[in-house]
Amino acid sequence: MREVFPRAPGPFIRRARDDAGYCREGVVGQWGLIPWFAKEPKLKYPTNNARSEELADKASYKHPWVRGQRCIIPAASFDDPNWETGKNVWWRFKRADGAPWGLAGLRNTWTDKTTGEVHESYTMLTLNADHHPLMKCMHKSDPKLTADQQDKRSVIPIELGDVDLWLAGTVDQAQRLLRLAPADAFEAGRGLLVFSAISDGTQS
Repeated sequence: MREVFPRAPGPFIRRARDDAGYCREGVVGQWGLIPWFAKEPKLKYPTNNARSEELADKASYKHPWVRGQRCIIPAASFDDPNWETGKNVWWRFKRADGAPWGLAGLRNTWTDKTTGEVHESYTMLTLNADHHPLMKCMHKSDPKLTADQQDKRSVIPIELGDVDLWLAGTVDQAQRLLRLAPADAFEAGRGLLVFSAISDGTQS
């Protein structure tokens, strides 16, 4: 898999839109969800990550969440910054079992009212990780954010056996799948990092 950066095209898996029953389909869309009310696809604020605790309330995400527009974001690894040394040291996170990650996401289809062009997009869901043995070590405080937004965050892996429930289940069923992976599910460290990353993280 190639590296994907925020606001760049990336792959995701969704429930097929044109199938009367149920099947999965792969789609390529912008990593950064374009909400229904957007005037243009290039937003002035980031939507590459969405706090799962706020999905039902945030204008950008509540409609996709309630409507079941969930997706799986496949990734061989993902990258996050570690600041324990006082400097930004990027770590790469793989699954310890060697399988790819299937990360929880929301997706949306947005149509440009001027050109008629259809844009697919998605956001990666995150969960509070203040007490996670590994993920609590990532990131640092951001002075641009309010005090209630300074907690440590982690992406949310969906296990293979839960993928269909995530894509096609009810909102309540999906809510119960929003949980962190145990620390021993990760193979992580700066030694795994093989490129110079930008801020905001990547998926690959």
